[in-house]
Amino acid sequence: MARARQSVQELIARRRRAGFVGRGAERAAFRANFDTLPEDERHRFLFHVHGNAGVGKTFLLRELEQVAREQGALTAYVDEGAGSVPDVMEAISRQFAAQGTRCKELDRLLAAHRERRYEAELAALAAPDPEPRAPSAGSMAVARAGLVGLGMVPAVGAFAGALDPAQLAQSADRLRSGLGARFRSHEDARLVLAPESVLTPVFLDELAQAESAAPWIVLFLDTYERTGRFLDGWLHRVMTTDRYGALPAGVVVVTAGQLPCDTVRWGGFGDFMTELPLLPFTEPEARDLLAGKGVVAEPVVSEVLRLTGGLPVLVSTLAEGRPAGPADVGDPSATAVDRFLKWEADPVRRSVALACAFPRRLDADVFRAVVERPDAELDELYGWLRGLPFVSERGGRVRYHDVVRAPMLRLQRYRSPRTWTARHQAHAATFREWRTQAEAGRGAAELWADEGWRELRLAELYHLLCAGERSAPARALGDLVDACEQGESVAGQWARLLVEAGADAEIRTVTAWGEQLAAALGSSGTVAALELVLRWAGFEAGPVGPGPVVPARTDPAVVPWGGAAGGQPQGTPQTSTSRPGTSTRPGRPDEAREDRSAEHGWSVTLDPGTAARAYRARAMSHDLAGDLDAAVADLDRALRLAPDDPRSLALRGEYHRAQERPDEAIRDLDRALGLHPDDAFALASRGAARLVRQEFDDALADLDRAVRLKPDYPWALVRRARVHRSRGDRDRQLADLDLAVAVGPDWAWVRCERGDALRGAGRDEEALADYAYALALEPGYESARASRGAALANLGRYTEALADLDRVLERRPGYVWALARRAAVHRGLGDDSRAAADEELAARLSAADSA
Repeated sequence: MARARQSVQELIARRRRAGFVGRGAERAAFRANFDTLPEDERHRFLFHVHGNAGVGKTFLLRELEQVAREQGALTAYVDEGAGSVPDVMEAISRQFAAQGTRCKELDRLLAAHRERRYEAELAALAAPDPEPRAPSAGSMAVARAGLVGLGMVPAVGAFAGALDPAQLAQSADRLRSGLGARFRSHEDARLVLAPESVLTPVFLDELAQAESAAPWIVLFLDTYERTGRFLDGWLHRVMTTDRYGALPAGVVVVTAGQLPCDTVRWGGFGDFMTELPLLPFTEPEARDLLAGKGVVAEPVVSEVLRLTGGLPVLVSTLAEGRPAGPADVGDPSATAVDRFLKWEADPVRRSVALACAFPRRLDADVFRAVVERPDAELDELYGWLRGLPFVSERGGRVRYHDVVRAPMLRLQRYRSPRTWTARHQAHAATFREWRTQAEAGRGAAELWADEGWRELRLAELYHLLCAGERSAPARALGDLVDACEQGESVAGQWARLLVEAGADAEIRTVTAWGEQLAAALGSSGTVAALELVLRWAGFEAGPVGPGPVVPARTDPAVVPWGGAAGGQPQGTPQTSTSRPGTSTRPGRPDEAREDRSAEHGWSVTLDPGTAARAYRARAMSHDLAGDLDAAVADLDRALRLAPDDPRSLALRGEYHRAQERPDEAIRDLDRALGLHPDDAFALASRGAARLVRQEFDDALADLDRAVRLKPDYPWALVRRARVHRSRGDRDRQLADLDLAVAVGPDWAWVRCERGDALRGAGRDEEALADYAYALALEPGYESARASRGAALANLGRYTEALADLDRVLERRPGYVWALARRAAVHRGLGDDSRAAADEELAARLSAADSA
């Protein structure tokens, strides 16, 4: 069907957009791409727009979105408001829906992702606080799996399947072991721990279905200098590998950021992508923009071109004032701020514009707190502010363009340092009051999961840092440790806070901290960030880097410790007036980049308790990565600093148990329970360790108490079932496993355990159902596959059994139990020579192990 012709108004608007924004070559290249089929070698699947702040990247992206829609494309635009890959998918799905295309299955999984995290957070909130005092920074350690889902660690280890997202969210210093995970299944855990692996295949399927209803799908990813940290690797895998499935050929991606593409990652793919570097407007483009605003007088145009250097945001700002002559543009000695506000004669409005540069972003509430004017004037003033050309609005919040805000801040700091400090202190007090109100009746798990609360805390710290508050660095770095438990995305907010505050207050030390932390998070994750903080503070940091590749435990214990929030990080920054740095001289805005660090003498100091919590946080990260040796080493360090911390003791006890060192495990767990007798995690772990020592009565007593304290604790139920099995009580064993499946129906490990019990009871058909369920949840679960092979062999289905056992042994050649089962299958098939070979290898491996 022929496309309906556009109206006169639409055509005029289109031409005005083209004339206003310039960038004709970039728009033409993008539009021409729709005239080439995906199979054509000239077609490009990826465009990357890059250039300095103020050069007009966002505006160009919006223009390109209009071009795409004119071609009938389904489009979505995402900026730094998204903090993770699931956030990006959610934004795309929401915008597709607004255009009439629903992504039902993706929406379902995204809702499940949010729900699982929320349930785990509620579980953590419900867990009793073992101490009546305010929660110490560090009691929420092990769980916060939601943070892992945002990229905290690249692999999943000991607690993977059941960690409560709220736990790995309290602070790498405050890992409050108040987990109480609510993950119902391995798939639930993956939705939080590694959401990309679950969501991306579904996302690609949704794109394929959407492609049938639209000729093109174009995804715009703005502010890539921020979002690229978590998006770039994922996007590269989606576009250049089949890891997640097929990306439809009708999809075009447009990214925009300050930096060019990463040549290490994208350098070999120049044949399907185009870089669009943006420079300041050429003179013809700037003239077109000015003409679109009615500024055509040559002396005025020449002056604007001279003062702006063609930077679009400045050209646009000056053009908004409709200058009638060169004098209206400003003389060469005028500051950038004078140019921005040159045509605003009202002193009240000028003062409002300057005052509103202090907060990083504003909404109506922040505006009212910042602007000291009668209530009757506030709405009109806020409306005026929102209409300024250098102010953008997203999601109900407004923010100044960095090119404009930075000189406004410098001007005010140099004009009156005392006023600068007083205003930042006042703003910090406002955000502190709002944060305190938000904390009423809520615990740490809930608060750290609340983006609104986090933003209040970030804003308060930003203003304290800018004001030179001496406690601010310790608080910011302590919070960053807490944020590490939420994942790299949230931790990155604190790293950016340090960068922004250091730049705005011209304190290079703070900027350097933030930049190094951001780099560490981007390259090696939260472990590296914690390493930096510990090293800066002079503590033994230990080696950084991934541990040995080991199979993740399929039976992660659930740590049901709770915790509360709002406690301030401990530790006060030391002052050292001899710290190197150069002070700026008042009244010299041109020296804005000089370092003011010496004025504060800020350095990183952690008290022993805070450092202990940081070690405990890093231990959890090592465990999640499968490196228990490194985890135990960090807990050793933590316990040297805080010997009576029950959470660190319980964690180290569990790690010792997982390393098959039951005596050491019980020593730690006894101490932990002496300090916190009602810790279900420590009780269950000690019960499991006592089972290894065949102390069946004591093991059963511990596990009974753990289950009474936490009835929906599948890990403890499975361990108690093993005690019943050891005592020969098959009925109670199966009863506990039935209950474990009821409270954790989609946990592959639990299903496999019940399958093994059913197989042992001669109920092989029922066992097969559990094994099939476990393998559907976790296809790489080789123990479940080997057990299924054994059940099939019991039923005489030798060919199917052999297929399962062959696959297992291909991947794990030294799996003695599977070798013995396969030997029996070979004998059942009449192949005695192969049976003998398997039996001989199994015996040799067993002898080597025992030696």
